[in-house]
Amino acid sequence: MSSVVEDMVYLATKSIIKRDAHMAQEIIARDIEVDEMEVEVEEECLKILGLHQPVAIDLRFFIAVIKINKNLERIGDLAVNIAERSAYLATWKKFSFEFNIREMAEKAEEMLRHSIDSLVNMDVPQAHMVRAEDDVVDAYNRNSYKKIKEVIVENHDQANCLIHMLSVGRHLERVADHATNIAEEVVYLVDAEIVRHTPEVYVE
Repeated sequence: MSSVVEDMVYLATKSIIKRDAHMAQEIIARDIEVDEMEVEVEEECLKILGLHQPVAIDLRFFIAVIKINKNLERIGDLAVNIAERSAYLATWKKFSFEFNIREMAEKAEEMLRHSIDSLVNMDVPQAHMVRAEDDVVDAYNRNSYKKIKEVIVENHDQANCLIHMLSVGRHLERVADHATNIAEEVVYLVDAEIVRHTPEVYVE
């Protein structure tokens, strides 16, 4: 499921950069696949919780997986949202404004990949690294908002396109947020520590 979701985010961003409407439609069509996997994973977890009543780290594992499962499904939805923006922008071939979308997307994708790796390897330091990097994507999003606000004043004819690009930035920022949520569940799983509302300092 994580592999499918990672692929969707990557291709959604690629479809924006290349203005590829066909690629965008393929991503939108994959949403049902992620939804079905999300339901299947949750049902299996609930079945095991009911039948075997795990305790300690085993119980934390299933609680974490249920939460991570939901975060992955939401990331899939965000990839679809980006693809929908891409399908629209593909109809405006002359529109050219990408702010820092490539860098922002690469960082969000990296955070997602590292959050899943931290789960697979039970790697708490890597999970903390993901948490720290959330501020970087937030900064990218603030910068894109500022630039779009400046450009839209003198380009009223491109307002719709610019608003769609603003949405793309917001969706990528939410992808990073969900990757952070996954990393926080890994910390809880391994260390039995809830770190959701504690700050993490980013070190370049």
